[in-house]
This record gives sequence, structure tokens and C-alpha cells, in this order.
Amino acid sequence: MLHVRSIWNGAISFGLVSIPIKLVNATESHSISFRQIHTEDGGRIRYRKFCELEDREVTQGEIGKGYEDADGSIIPITEEDLSSLPIPTAKTIEIVAFVPADRIDPLQMDAAYYLQASGAPAAKPYTLLREALKRSNKVAIAKFALRGRERLGMLRVVGDAIAMHGLLWPDEVRAPEGLAPDSDVTVRDKELDLADALMDTLGEVDLEDLHDEYREAVEEVIAAKAAGEALPQAPEPAAGGKVLDLMAALESSVRAARESRGEEVGEHAEVQQLPQRETARAAPKQAGGKKSTSAAKKTAAKKTTASARKSTAKSGQDTKKTASKSTAKKTTAKKPASRKRSA
Repeated sequence: MLHVRSIWNGAISFGLVSIPIKLVNATESHSISFRQIHTEDGGRIRYRKFCELEDREVTQGEIGKGYEDADGSIIPITEEDLSSLPIPTAKTIEIVAFVPADRIDPLQMDAAYYLQASGAPAAKPYTLLREALKRSNKVAIAKFALRGRERLGMLRVVGDAIAMHGLLWPDEVRAPEGLAPDSDVTVRDKELDLADALMDTLGEVDLEDLHDEYREAVEEVIAAKAAGEALPQAPEPAAGGKVLDLMAALESSVRAARESRGEEVGEHAEVQQLPQRETARAAPKQAGGKKSTSAAKKTAAKKTTASARKSTAKSGQDTKKTASKSTAKKTTAKKPASRKRSA
């Protein structure tokens, strides 16, 4: 059971069904935080809150909210004013629709929360909603109010729980106008084949294997300074020139990726154009099914075997041609001798 302090208590409104829930954060930050200090003596820099009318420091209990009007006047707004707003989402996550998950633009995704059933009476309707979402293969779109504003949310099943992703309103997502290259750019099939080969060679990755190297490096620096030891040295940057040829860059990338996996590669990372590549590019790739590393290795092994067979066949053909030429020369040389004997 996840023991995390709830940040919001309310209910899910599912038609006429009400499900009491608690909202808890689904994510946590592991970033290292720093304090501001006075560089001369290491003293902490602190921010104090002063009332500009009385010119004195005030406590947290004396601080409220206020809206600054256009003329500069302040209109006090209390928590009671906000809790009594005439909207149904003040204390309710109101489900308004069910849609396929691919209808949600990832750009809209915001903070993630878990919805925890609040008390025994919530267990049955909570389970009902969870199983209905599973069977429909859809996500629920909801509206809710949190931290002084109404928001959109997307409810989906994660394990045995219901999770909610906060969504930005559509008008909060900027359009990518003017960000693409201005001039028309043509990409050749050979370049796409090399890009496909690079994607296949890199293969898949288990996200659990990825970690925050920057945070680990900062922790090493902090530990070294605390112990009075020498700081770890940064590695020398890899020497490399400016690559102007896209094909050369792609070939080098494929070669480097294969070498990192222990595969033998020749001087040039040759990629043969496969007919199915064009079909694959004609339709969007389906999410989820990337080729595995073993499949990439098998493909590389097949290409190596095919190349070896071609080389053997070519060598055999060259040997036969050389033998034929030698036989022809010997036959030509013997003909004058036979004529002399007949004479």
C-alpha cells in the first residue's frame, strides 16, 4: 500500500455513481537541491516576508491571497471564497467522456497522480470503474479543480490502481509553426535505409537500466568536498571534426553502434535496400514493437554470411576463368608442334 500524504480529497463523479477518493502524487523528484549562501562566509541567505504598509516581518498565519486589479488595488480572496465556487468540480473529479488513448496528445500531459479509494464504501465503485476502463481499452476524460484553477485530467489503469494525468487545455499547447526548416529538403532512400539500420542496431532499451548520471556526479563532488579529497576529474571530450556529409555521419554511427555490441563490421557500414522498407515507410509504424537486439545481430550475421558466399562464388568464378585461359594458351602452344610432326 502506498503511504503518501494526500494532496486533495474529493470524489469521482461517474454518471450517478460517486466514488470517494484521495489524490496522491504519483511521481517524486530525486534532484539535488542547493541552498543559497553568502560566498564570503558561507552564511545562509534567507528570504523574509515583510508587509510593505507596516514595514515589519509577518508570519505565515498572517498571509492570505489577493487579486491585483488593473488600477493596482488589491481584492482579498479567502479560502472560503474559493471553496464555495459555483462549479461542480470544486470537490469532484467529473468524468465527461471516454476516448481511445491515442486521442490524447502527449504534449498535453502534465503532472501524474494516483487515485486512492477513500474508505470501504468506495471499494466496489472504484473497482467497477477500473475494470470498465480495462475492458473498454479507453481512458476517461475528466474535469477537476486543484490549486486555484480548473483542470483537465485523463484517468487510466496502472496495475490495480487508477491513475490520473493532469492535461493542459488545448489552447495552452503552442503550435509548432515556423520551427521546421524553411527550405524544401529531400531525403534519399539510401539515407533513410542507413537511418533505419541505425535504429535497428541501437535496438530497444530497458528504461530501468537508465539512471541520472548528472546527479551521481554531483553526489561524488559533494562527498569529495565533505571529505576534503580531490574532486573527480571530468573525462576528456572526444576529439571529432565537423561532419558535413550526412551519409558519412550515418555510416559512422551504424559502425560505432555495431562495434559497441561486439559485432564485426567492415570498413564501410553497407546497408542493402530492402523492399519491405518502402512499405513500412508508407504506413505509420505501430507503437510498441521494436526489433530486439538479437534480431539485429541475426540480420548482421545473415548479411555477413551472404557477403562471404558472394566472395566465395566470385573467387570460384575468377579461378575458373583463369584456368580456362591457361588451358587455351597451352592448346595454342601445342598446335605448331603437331603440324611439324605431320609434315
